[in-house]
Amino acid sequence: MSATEIVRLDAETAPLVARRVAEELALADGARDRDRALPHDQVKTYAAAGLGALTVPLEFGGPALPATTVAEVFRLISWGDPNVGQVPHSHFVFLNQLRLNGTREQQQRIYSEVRAGALVANAQSEFGTKHVRDIRTTLTPAREEGEWLLNGEKFYCTGSLFADYLAVLARRDVDGPLHVAWVRTETSGVEIIDDWHAVGQRTTGSGTVRLTDVVVPDEWITPFAITFDVPTTYGAFAQLLHAAIDAGIARRALDEASAFVCTKSRPYADAVAIAGVETAAQDPLVVQAFGEMELAVRSAEALLAEAGRRVDEADADLTESSAAEASLAVAAARASTAKVSVDVTSRLLEVSGARSALTATNLDRHWRNARTHTLHDPAAWKVQHLGRWAVDGTPPPRHGQI
Repeated sequence: MSATEIVRLDAETAPLVARRVAEELALADGARDRDRALPHDQVKTYAAAGLGALTVPLEFGGPALPATTVAEVFRLISWGDPNVGQVPHSHFVFLNQLRLNGTREQQQRIYSEVRAGALVANAQSEFGTKHVRDIRTTLTPAREEGEWLLNGEKFYCTGSLFADYLAVLARRDVDGPLHVAWVRTETSGVEIIDDWHAVGQRTTGSGTVRLTDVVVPDEWITPFAITFDVPTTYGAFAQLLHAAIDAGIARRALDEASAFVCTKSRPYADAVAIAGVETAAQDPLVVQAFGEMELAVRSAEALLAEAGRRVDEADADLTESSAAEASLAVAAARASTAKVSVDVTSRLLEVSGARSALTATNLDRHWRNARTHTLHDPAAWKVQHLGRWAVDGTPPPRHGQI
């Protein structure tokens, strides 16, 4: 974490900075994937550029940028490397949680560190429980009044290896409501394990966090369950950022397919004999495939932008109706980007030809990244929510899926 405050970006400069960082990320993302080289330096560059403080409220010295801008930054960074793009996902989600439920003192303390480059990672999901919202981690009273003992084991802790803080989802008094314990990663009793070995998104630092009698004072605990007692965009915002990651993967795959076809692919013999082409890029079937992929990616990007606008509109005038409209727009974007990212990253190999399947190209990393990230939660349920709304006006659930 930097000792000095990071420069404050605005809605115009944030995407420009993100594009510059993304171009640097793209220079070696394939090598990092191949070697499973954790992007410690790249995450530091991201934070140092001020990209982690985009949503810090104005009253705490931040730019309070809208969801549309944050989503575009996520899309651009994920174009460069979706591993780095996913690392700050929980950072922004739980900063949103802090905005909604934290005390002014808690907000001041954490936001000031975020402005200086601190990063937050999640410790919420647990391995082997009944379902994703079945949380067994607990906060129980410690010997000292006003202190709690945090115990549990978390998995899928994205970004934990790079973080300054862990936002730990736990039940207070074993069976009580869910709360968030804000724990510094160097705290005694915190063990962060590098055991994430997935087919894709290999370097997101999404392994195990063990918590053994971690002492947490009252002032570092915020309520979580109350988030959904009122209309909220909390889940929609989280899902919007997931959609942006998928959109970035899809666009990068299409760009790399184009570069490969124009510089390395050979034309198919039938295209030479029948269509008289001289290069693979002139093959009418290849051109048709690229047209279909471009259409799909543009459609997904448009739905992403629309979803961001709906979230911003709801945040400006939050009602049951506006929150539902935001959730539906995000559901459409999430369903689209999930499908498009998997489809385009698969067709990348189809249009590029047999040479693209060589391990040396590592082009398959795009499909592996898309396939892994889109498993976060079923896109089919987004379509279900859209269908229920279209049929009888049933709004999507408030809690969404973070």
